[in-house]
Amino acid sequence: MATTADFRNGLVIEFNGELWTIVEFQHVKPGKGPAFVRTKLKNVKTGKVVPNTFTSGIKISIQRIEKRPYQFLYREGDKFHFMNTEDYEQTFLDEVLIPAPDLLKDGDLVTIAFHAETDSPIACEMPAYVTLEVTYTEPGERGNTATNTFKDATLETGAVVKVPLFINIGDKIKVDTRSHDYSERVKG
Repeated sequence: MATTADFRNGLVIEFNGELWTIVEFQHVKPGKGPAFVRTKLKNVKTGKVVPNTFTSGIKISIQRIEKRPYQFLYREGDKFHFMNTEDYEQTFLDEVLIPAPDLLKDGDLVTIAFHAETDSPIACEMPAYVTLEVTYTEPGERGNTATNTFKDATLETGAVVKVPLFINIGDKIKVDTRSHDYSERVKG
């Protein structure tokens, strides 16, 4: 068992029956009363960040998380099938564990985090940006690029994002997987 003296950023602990990552922490020694550790904890499954205070020296349960590279194979209902790129072992994840499932196309590489004790998947990390082709959008007007106006565009995965007016069918664009925002047009 570890104590609060072992806290460091990125450490995963079990707290109230759930897994939490320490985002930041601060040891506080007030002039009066016992020392304590003020923390910000991020829930591994939901991503929710909450503040919490621990009494200095209490025992905590450190959990080991393993991250492994996987390649997306296909979708079957709300299950997503992945293959480990090192040993070719296949696994599947529920849609709720994937941050942007509508931006995932066959062959994309992701990192899946596993809880080492139970060997169960707990999170999926996608790359910050993905390059996708526009399959449908209304035609843009020639020369209308000065305004900050956007239109809907359907991508090859079926996702719909807002793009500038100059984007046409067949263009490849970069999309931010965290916000579903258009980033830039990809040349070539």
